[in-house]
Amino acid sequence: MTFKPARLLLALIAIAASFATSSSFAQNLAVVNGKAIPSSRADQMVKQVVAQGQATDSPQLREAIKKDLIAREVMMQEAVKQGYDKNPEVKQALENARQTIVINALAKDYVTKHPVSDAEIKAEYDRFTKQTGDKEYHVRHILVENEADANAIIAKIKGGAKFEDLAKQSKDTGTANNGGDLDWASPSSFPPEFAAGFTGLQKGQVTEKPVKTQVGYHIIKLDDVRAAKLPALDEVKPQIADALTQQKLASYQEEMVKKAKVQ
Repeated sequence: MTFKPARLLLALIAIAASFATSSSFAQNLAVVNGKAIPSSRADQMVKQVVAQGQATDSPQLREAIKKDLIAREVMMQEAVKQGYDKNPEVKQALENARQTIVINALAKDYVTKHPVSDAEIKAEYDRFTKQTGDKEYHVRHILVENEADANAIIAKIKGGAKFEDLAKQSKDTGTANNGGDLDWASPSSFPPEFAAGFTGLQKGQVTEKPVKTQVGYHIIKLDDVRAAKLPALDEVKPQIADALTQQKLASYQEEMVKKAKVQ
């Protein structure tokens, strides 16, 4: 991987903010105005940079990190000398950063001790496929304000007017100029009442009555039906695992909030 100092410097600044100064270390990387910079801090940053794919561990990387840590220490000493560490906004930002670091450590430990199992992933995948169904529908719609207008449009369609032409008066500006086309989708992608309006139609058929949803009245046309193209479990396993992990963390947080005494 090509070594890019400018990009690396930004990465180092972000990573350095996540580390606290070690109180004990085998040796110092450098001593700046009497203040030691432990080598362990540089080692941690090297691991982070390499893990993020920013660069490979090399003498050049370590030298860049050393220069950055020295520069940061110089700037930190000057900032403290000028009293910025006592600035209320700075102190609040430091507290926020400290809180984030500690919470992230707790979350990481919780996830390690409560990993998502393959069985949970399979169950979520099965739930998704069942909800999605085995069919996809290509539908069009015309959205209007009231039932009377919807019935008038249905009457015009029965009289021979083209659905696509009438769609130009739809309140759905995103599809009005495209014949009301909603493209291919599964019924679960729509509100239940809307989905119920087209799943019983035959190809080319238009709803006999307006379908009401919270946004208005719809006239729906079914263009076609096909077998759903669902991804295999292995294709979406990482995404499902991540989603379930986030759910577990959210539930854990909710439990802690419920137990807390909040006044």
